[in-house]
Amino acid sequence: MSKIIMLPILLPLCTALIMIFFRRSVALHRILNVVATASMLGVSLVILGSVLSEGILSLQVGGWEAPFGITLVADTLSAIMVVAAALIGFTTALYSLGTIDEEREHYFYYPLLQLLLMGINGAFLTGDIFNLYVWFEVMLISSFVLLVLGGRPQQLEGAIKYVTLNLLSSSVFLAASGILYGTAGTLNMADLALRIPLLDHRELLSVVAVLFMITFGVKAAIFPLFFWLPASYHTPPIAVSAIFAGLLTKVGVYAIMRFFTTIFSYDGVSFIHQVLLVLSSFTMVVGVLGAVVQYDMRKLLSFHIISQIGYMIFALAVQSPLAIAGALFYIIHNIVAKTNLFYLSGLIHRLKGSWDLREIGGIYRFYPMLGLLFLVPALGLAGIPPLSGFWAKFVVIKAGIDSEHHLLVGVALGVSMLTLFSMVKIWNEAFWKDDPRGEGGVEDEGYLRTPTMKKAATIVPIIMLGFLTVVFGLWFEPFFKLVDRAAYELLDARNYINAVIGGRS
Repeated sequence: MSKIIMLPILLPLCTALIMIFFRRSVALHRILNVVATASMLGVSLVILGSVLSEGILSLQVGGWEAPFGITLVADTLSAIMVVAAALIGFTTALYSLGTIDEEREHYFYYPLLQLLLMGINGAFLTGDIFNLYVWFEVMLISSFVLLVLGGRPQQLEGAIKYVTLNLLSSSVFLAASGILYGTAGTLNMADLALRIPLLDHRELLSVVAVLFMITFGVKAAIFPLFFWLPASYHTPPIAVSAIFAGLLTKVGVYAIMRFFTTIFSYDGVSFIHQVLLVLSSFTMVVGVLGAVVQYDMRKLLSFHIISQIGYMIFALAVQSPLAIAGALFYIIHNIVAKTNLFYLSGLIHRLKGSWDLREIGGIYRFYPMLGLLFLVPALGLAGIPPLSGFWAKFVVIKAGIDSEHHLLVGVALGVSMLTLFSMVKIWNEAFWKDDPRGEGGVEDEGYLRTPTMKKAATIVPIIMLGFLTVVFGLWFEPFFKLVDRAAYELLDARNYINAVIGGRS
């Protein structure tokens, strides 16, 4: 059964290769993209079910025993993250059918999307640090090409900032991995969890921990390493921005979660948690203040990615079982709500022909259902009950109160109010006020002439993710039990170590 954990990596790889082989058939690319992502979603749910029923799954690729070979591991955390990645991959595949132009489709948009998903799934499932570095590079290369696809000057400027800082972080990652290997003699995560508490040279290990924190801090867009994100995420097509917003920074948060629970869990690196507490408050505040002053929808939502990452890092830094569970639930909620808001911003742009909130309006009058679809993720992001964001923030804030971080709890509550303010700002400007250009508009008529299938491909993902935001809120308890299990597995790595080093395959 453990061999199934290879499929989230092999499926997108084989799909991308088939697409490249039939490179002239864009229609085939579209079909394969939807079928592959739907299959990936089904496989990921089977993996999660297997982990819940059988325990942690481990596979030693090529038959080499750990820690000498390539290890793939699916515990509750990684299985949940693979399901989330497959869900966003599937909805983005649908959304792309209605929004991506033929020029980008001819220049391998769909194969690149599959390779991006392969890198993301590989990062979630790998059991050793060097292969995590490899999957980060796969993600970086495919995301860079997706950023510049189209060749507009604004895209190139954003992509240069994006790739420059991420390449620097990759260099730091490689250096930290080399030092750790020289010190511990292994890069297998389970083996490191056994060896690191027994090693001398604690000062050197602390340096390595800081280097990894910097590396993953860049990937997660933590203060002060976030400036590449709002400079680049608003430049590509909105389907690309949406999958970036939903998944890429969460890979960095996942790596922080994995490294500073499973691997670096001894008392000598407890200062990392204190640093992350401070950085989380600045991340929340700077991100939300950047969002509040924006009128470009894409930039506003991009800054909110940063502020929401702050909540996750705050919970991770607290390190209690409740906080870790809250962080994971927050990640899942944010993946769904944030991706949905980017989808909606693309639809608003399609209707009104502008990203600037000052230039549009009157949408609720003509499209009241679209207004309701916007309110679900917007109010969810702000933490309004009974939506998923309320429970995510409630658990994180309760964990903060229990650990007596009252100042940071106050910061989190204040940032939540400003998040609500910025969501109301979008509502008032885009939906409620009259269109400054008059009733209707050429863009409205143009959208109405769009083929029905393309309109459905744009709207169905929005409905799907909005439905999940409501379901996560109304039926919070079973989902929280799931993330609570993942939290306990992280904080007690014995089962993880036994699954890998113990030879289960």
